[in-house]
Amino acid sequence: MSYKTSKITTSSIKNNRATSVLMIYTGGTLGMVFDSKSKSLVPFNFNEILTNVPELHRLEFELTILALEKPIDSANIKPAIWVEIARIIHDNFEEFDAFVVLHGTDTMAYTASALSFLLENLSKPVILTGAQLPIGIARTDARENLITALEIASAKINGRPIVPEVAVYFNSYLLRGNRAKKKESSQFNAFRSENYPNLAEAGVTIDYNFPFIRPYRTDLPLQLHEQLDENVMILKLFPGMQQGLIHNIFNTKGLKGVVLETYGAGNAPSESWFLDELKQATDAGIVIFNVSQCDGGRVLQGTYQTSRKLEEIGVVSGSDITTEAAITKMMFLLGKENSPERVKFDLERDICGEMSV
Repeated sequence: MSYKTSKITTSSIKNNRATSVLMIYTGGTLGMVFDSKSKSLVPFNFNEILTNVPELHRLEFELTILALEKPIDSANIKPAIWVEIARIIHDNFEEFDAFVVLHGTDTMAYTASALSFLLENLSKPVILTGAQLPIGIARTDARENLITALEIASAKINGRPIVPEVAVYFNSYLLRGNRAKKKESSQFNAFRSENYPNLAEAGVTIDYNFPFIRPYRTDLPLQLHEQLDENVMILKLFPGMQQGLIHNIFNTKGLKGVVLETYGAGNAPSESWFLDELKQATDAGIVIFNVSQCDGGRVLQGTYQTSRKLEEIGVVSGSDITTEAAITKMMFLLGKENSPERVKFDLERDICGEMSV
């Protein structure tokens, strides 16, 4: 499925500065205003962004805005849109120094994770941000999130970008994109990174956590990946799951991979029927990726008796990866590899900072 884009030339701000940023608007709460006629929130014409955020005129870099032809609610985000966003960044990579993606919060962590895999050898900032309240609301968090995300994207030291990776900026914190999770829907601090330190904190100044930011390197060219295999699913364990349900899930036609959300440090029921179902699935070539349900959890597969069987069956340990990163990583690897064994091998290794090994 293809999504067209249109450049908003009326919103291009040229300050005769050395740094240029491309802002990509996909949709989400940030781009909403209150419509007095319908008494509801509706997307505004993004050509009017300068009216809603006049502070953009004071930015000390060149800003160009690109918008998807039709704004997309983040609940409707699909892998095809991830590929389209990645393609926009790839096609404009030489023209711009940094990229900011405006996105709805509900699936932002999935998009950030997907982009980190699709944009191999990334050497420029790709910062995702959004808002909990629309930009047309008086108490909105949209302006601060937007302006600071742009500042971080444009930030350089000795001509090099400070954050040459995919990241999420929200409510004063910059997080690695494939480590972020949405944790709040009613507070401004919507995102957290439980298993990896914040990359930066914005107060009076922006304090960067340099040891934890991916190093800048340009020895390899940016490589765009455009194949994602959607024949995957997430299965969250809970007490009382029935064999018939598990059996039907693993026998879904075309299923290639399952992210298995287990308890604690990667534990699962030790009942023979459950282990038999998993064994039959792995024997059939279905890749099973073990991820902890716990916030801040880490799979230590084989440490406890209940997880030792999973290892013997061939279930892959996900270490401290988030579910969002796990499912997008699985789509990515299944899209580029034909061998389930090769997919398993790559799932267990860190590709772009998504897990501790």
